[in-house]
Amino acid sequence: MEGLPLAGTRKNDERPTLRQRVDALRYVPPLLKMVWETHRGYTLSMAVLRLSRSAIPVATLWIGKLILDVIVAMRAGTSNLPLLWKLIAIEVTIVLAGEALARASSLVESLLGDLFSNHTSVRLMEHAATLDLYHFEDPAFYDQLERARRQTTSRIGLLAQLLGIGQDALTLISFGAALLVYSPWLLLLLAVTVLPGFLGETRFATLQYSLLYRHTPERRRLDYLRYLGASDETAKEVQMFRLAPWLIQRFKIISQRFYEENKQLSIRRSLASTGLSIIGTAGYYSAYVVILLRTVHGAISLGSLTFLAGSFARSRDLIQRLLLAASDIYQQCLYLKDLFDFFDMEPSIVTPPAALPVPPKIQEGFVFEDVGFRYPGSENWAVRHVNFRLRPGERIAFVGENGAGKTTLTKLLARLYDPTEGRILLDGVDLRQYDLASVRQAISVIFQDFVCYDLRFDENIGVGEIEQVQSYLDKDQLTPGPLGADSSHPTTSGNGHVPSSIVAAAEKSRAASLLSRFKEGYQQMLGRRFDNGIDLSGGEWQKVALARAYMREAQLLILDEPTAALDARAEYQVFLRFSELVAGRMAVIISHRFSTVRMADRIIVLQHGKVVEDGSHAELLAQRGLYAELFSLQAEAYR
Repeated sequence: MEGLPLAGTRKNDERPTLRQRVDALRYVPPLLKMVWETHRGYTLSMAVLRLSRSAIPVATLWIGKLILDVIVAMRAGTSNLPLLWKLIAIEVTIVLAGEALARASSLVESLLGDLFSNHTSVRLMEHAATLDLYHFEDPAFYDQLERARRQTTSRIGLLAQLLGIGQDALTLISFGAALLVYSPWLLLLLAVTVLPGFLGETRFATLQYSLLYRHTPERRRLDYLRYLGASDETAKEVQMFRLAPWLIQRFKIISQRFYEENKQLSIRRSLASTGLSIIGTAGYYSAYVVILLRTVHGAISLGSLTFLAGSFARSRDLIQRLLLAASDIYQQCLYLKDLFDFFDMEPSIVTPPAALPVPPKIQEGFVFEDVGFRYPGSENWAVRHVNFRLRPGERIAFVGENGAGKTTLTKLLARLYDPTEGRILLDGVDLRQYDLASVRQAISVIFQDFVCYDLRFDENIGVGEIEQVQSYLDKDQLTPGPLGADSSHPTTSGNGHVPSSIVAAAEKSRAASLLSRFKEGYQQMLGRRFDNGIDLSGGEWQKVALARAYMREAQLLILDEPTAALDARAEYQVFLRFSELVAGRMAVIISHRFSTVRMADRIIVLQHGKVVEDGSHAELLAQRGLYAELFSLQAEAYR
């Protein structure tokens, strides 16, 4: 697992090779499949409308030729007014039909684009949920995730371009057939005049992608600086430390540097495009002069002149548009590659074939056998040669200085990581042989950096066992308008009775004591991100987080310093109640307060990633080792 490369990554200063450019086109079929899966009806309608529109330009131009020929004949003395009005009526009908098709096509593409953006975002979140924790601790992963996120809203345009190419190609074939009849060499001239522009645009498309790829970390840094400068979570320190000028200046420097590089490339692209367009313009007017001369000499009629001139001009525009569209599709495929590279990333922590379910009642507990772990990309061992047993019904505590490996051990227990060496046994079986979902279900964890969700009070608690209460929490999503609640009856809501599991969890963690402040009872919005939200203190948030742990009837509860914001008395009361509530279940406690730690049946002392002491509070004090030293230092601080 160590040092695993991210799929599709390359150094930021590298430009795509020719093979990579061609290889990027292979992501078009998967994109089409995703669009088809999004909404088949809209996708099919989009294709039919686009293809129908391809006949409109040729038909319009041909009717215009016939009208002009009739007018010329009438001026020569041949009266055919009924035919003229008929042709005008046909042209108006064709134009109106073209407008209707264009509007319908725009509507369908807009609706499909919204659905595709939602569909892609859901897929991205679903896939991110399957990846390993180490991915989210790797800056390179965040660069790739950022590039993938940017593709969720813009890549539907690629399908419109592909269909547009089909539409333009059919129109060009129609024009080309007419030009071929009159003068075959005009087609060759068209190709020669637009080819240089296509090659130029292709080159600059590659340079533009390389620039954006190279600056992905800078774009993420700019987003973070924007967040720091305008966020409720950072506002206090930004104002107290007067950080705004410094943050703004840093933002200006990075954004200006990115702007200057982009400006230089844009100027080069504009100058090159101008020079290449002159070639195309010269070719067009050369052909136009020839057509005029043939008309003057009577070789073709005035209507044919109009048709040929229009056909040549539109064919030139179509070829140029087709080539530029092909160049743009290639460029979009480079970005599309970022999205599918993200989808190609595979987790290493997975459920093996024929996996075992965690026993409904664990008999022997967990055993660490010579466990060592290094974080991916690191040469240093976070923990090594760790050996200990956690028996059913036993409460143990991890003690040690910061960086000793306490949190790492809890992550290994919950199989958020797998050991680099050694193994962890559960009832005598390697933890890796169990079903991953079953392992996670059997363990409840509250980490020291728990999340303060900007959600309702009942939702903040319910996420601890979402499958159990999801139907209740989702009821308001089907009901228009805000959800009402009677604060005098905090266990009821506009959608019915609050699940007893949420109420019990709130009472166990003492989070229920907050209800007296909540006008909306269990439906009170927490945090300041949304309307009517109430922000909580650190200690109050920790009570809510603890309630999540009590939501799950887990066989192992892990509390990784979740009460750090509580005062010593409050933390002692919380853990005293915790000890009562988890009686008969395994528990792991991490705390820097020894008044809390001494409640554990056994205390495991860690130093530099290794177990140096193991025993009860009294036994460890008697040994006069590291634990006794740390205990004395803390006790001295309270005197």
